Amino acid sequence: MTHPEPWPLRHLVLRTPRLELRPDDDDGLRELVEEAHLGVHPPDVMPFLVPWTDVEPAHLGHRALQHFWSQRAQFGPEKWTINFLVRVDGRAIGTQGLTGTDFRILREVQTGSWIGLRHQGRGIGTEMRAAVLAFAFDHLGAVSARSSAFWDNPASLRVSERLGYRHDGTTTVARRGRPSEDARLLVTPSRFVRPHWTLQVEGVDACRPLLGLPAQ
Repeated sequence: MTHPEPWPLRHLVLRTPRLELRPDDDDGLRELVEEAHLGVHPPDVMPFLVPWTDVEPAHLGHRALQHFWSQRAQFGPEKWTINFLVRVDGRAIGTQGLTGTDFRILREVQTGSWIGLRHQGRGIGTEMRAAVLAFAFDHLGAVSARSSAFWDNPASLRVSERLGYRHDGTTTVARRGRPSEDARLLVTPSRFVRPHWTLQVEGVDACRPLLGLPAQ
């Protein structure tokens, strides 16, 4: 007797000219933790709403694994997050998240990401965000995508600007014990500044029911 694939996300893959993006697995997460230990941002700045890089190095690895495991465990049609591991030359260098809440109804996604400090400044952040936007708009039928960045995170803001996002207000949050203004950003398929390359996608059809979409 043939049973349905219990975790079809393991067959999902996005490919760009330089990158391969696959949903997180345990071997890849160990590589990701190693990259995090090498540095994600200078110590005098905090680009993240949740300051996870402030954790003591002795605890960074297992807490990162617990975070990704918890999101896998809670994955369902009503709310899901695909944490794509971003690989260059077969090695995980960062992660690009794609989240949908009531996606079947709202058709909206949110993104969040990071890459190792030693890989920054090469356009990888733009390429991996463009990949998940193309995936969401063209393969999942999303009608909008949201992101956010602190005003003192110009690299993330530049990525959003290049891809066609518009500003959609601000939110004031506590960051390292001080109030900080977080810029909200929004892009739609018609505003999306598409890359010169075409995204290659495998394994999406089997994932659709997990994402709250009808099977094809």
